[in-house]
Amino acid sequence: MISFASDYIAGAHPEVLEHLIETNLVNTTGYGSDGYCASARDKIAAACGKEVDVQFIVGGTQTNQVVISTMLNGYEGVVAATTGHVSCHEAGAIEYSGHKVLQVPGKEGKVVIPSFEEAIETFYGDENHEHMVFPGMLYISHPTEYGTLYTKQELQKLRAICDKYDMKLYLDGARLGYGLMARDTDVTLKDLAELCDVFYIGGTKVGALCGEALVFTRNNTPKHFVNLIKKRGALLAKGRLLGVQFEALFTNDLYYRIGKHAIDMAEQIKALFKEKGYQMFLDSPTNQQFVVLENAKIAELEKNVVMGFWEKYDETHTVMRFATSWSTTQEDIDELAKLL
Repeated sequence: MISFASDYIAGAHPEVLEHLIETNLVNTTGYGSDGYCASARDKIAAACGKEVDVQFIVGGTQTNQVVISTMLNGYEGVVAATTGHVSCHEAGAIEYSGHKVLQVPGKEGKVVIPSFEEAIETFYGDENHEHMVFPGMLYISHPTEYGTLYTKQELQKLRAICDKYDMKLYLDGARLGYGLMARDTDVTLKDLAELCDVFYIGGTKVGALCGEALVFTRNNTPKHFVNLIKKRGALLAKGRLLGVQFEALFTNDLYYRIGKHAIDMAEQIKALFKEKGYQMFLDSPTNQQFVVLENAKIAELEKNVVMGFWEKYDETHTVMRFATSWSTTQEDIDELAKLL
């Protein structure tokens, strides 16, 4: 079997695993106060090109809940596209924390900017808005759940709207490495550090065993943040596990090399399906490719290929997701070509 089910189907990238092994017998302090975490923070800050505060959290859903619940006031909610991860694939984690997800239209995973601005204007134009949930933050993901990317200009527009209405801009970077290394993007890590109030650099889906690096960019880390992480069950006692991995990911451009490899593999998959006459559901520039397949063809492929269900297309077709990662090989692509 070959698998394109997701980008975390394998363990850690060999260079990350090697660093974990070589540091395994070193005794450190806990909860992210160790030297490896400090080193990783310095490397990430250097990559961001400015002074930032970096905190490590075990996973993406935990990171989203911690950020949103600690940065919003009790009367505020978070705005997200209807397809946003916090809107539909996090088991109500945000609502469980006491904050509502305020949905706005999305197109191919991205917030529709005019609709977002109109929604905020409508809220403040309502004389009864004191009795409603205030929009306190905009949540976006880059890449989105559909593998699409924001342009720098789009991020600047979102930033301007957030500034106008005193909202925070939070970017979910679970797959950020693939967004940064997409072939036609004009968004860099330094741009995100300038435009976002807070964002995270995904490790789980980009070569680490687990872990995300949360970046506060405006001297805006909530007070006693470690306490708040622990209170939400998201603090790892052996915090060195996360620091060691991110130290490796940000040494010798490993994070970017992983991203580039996955993009190269995904572009081959895209070209392969197009060459064979299959319909792409949308044009994704990143490591997730969405293909419209006949249900009969899916049943045939599933004998040898693991792929991800995305959504029903019609009675006889389904959209399936093919995701690449550091562990995707040329042999995987060649085998898929034979099966098609």
